[in-house]
Amino acid sequence: MSGTQAWGFTDDRGTELGAARVPRRVVAYVRAGAALCDLGVTPVAVYGSGHDGAVLDPAKEGGLRAAGVTYLGPGRGPVEDRLRELRPDVIVDVTYDGKSPYALDEAVAERLGVPLVALSVGNELTLPAILDRFAALATSLGATPGEPSAPSAAGGSPAGLRAAEDALREVAARTRLGVLALSGAGPDQVHLARPLAWPELARLAELGVRLVDPGPGPGANWLTGDWGRAAELRPDLVLFDSRAHATVPDGAALSGVRFTPWNPETSPSPAAYAAFFRTLTAALAD
Repeated sequence: MSGTQAWGFTDDRGTELGAARVPRRVVAYVRAGAALCDLGVTPVAVYGSGHDGAVLDPAKEGGLRAAGVTYLGPGRGPVEDRLRELRPDVIVDVTYDGKSPYALDEAVAERLGVPLVALSVGNELTLPAILDRFAALATSLGATPGEPSAPSAAGGSPAGLRAAEDALREVAARTRLGVLALSGAGPDQVHLARPLAWPELARLAELGVRLVDPGPGPGANWLTGDWGRAAELRPDLVLFDSRAHATVPDGAALSGVRFTPWNPETSPSPAAYAAFFRTLTAALAD
């Protein structure tokens, strides 16, 4: 597709977007931007969410820093003037509810007169479907299907992801360790993930990983409790939230438990999930 041809894309809100030519200047939420970078579309800049600060979170950056992509700070902060200066052709965000972009107020894009694409990362789609949607967007923006960008070329193809899944499936069947995913929220509080609320955790279950459910209680995605509650679930391995705003797990409360990092905002690309699955495979096999 050349830059002189008309561009069109329907996002996961059902919004039909279009432009007179293929957008070249892409600004994206950091999670979406890292995925596009893996898939061969390098954004001119990315912005964060309300969880993010003034510095790009290392857990989220993927290949963005190596590619020299500018970080604008939190999207609901004062980024509108910087966006105006950047003159983007398109803005790419994610959506958890299929209705609203997550990290940027849609009114900002409207005032700039720039189309805003919102792709779903919620549990109404499976992980393979989410990856397919980001690949479709990248292709519409000029990437070559099936050819990952250079920084992620090793294991960054769909075939590389399948190989990582196969290895994880084999180790999970052999070890049968109980895995609990959580996000530390301070010395006295922890959010325990409900496995089926997260597309990547649901995918782990499909691959045979024995995930620990925190049980009944309030919260659609998380059950909030204390570290003692996490210990009562007796996990063999803890996937801990590695984002900058999350608290490091309480090793004293979870004595004898293995730990491995998990980014609940892993960029939706084969390269990023293959890397996560390989890390988990190594942790299960240790």
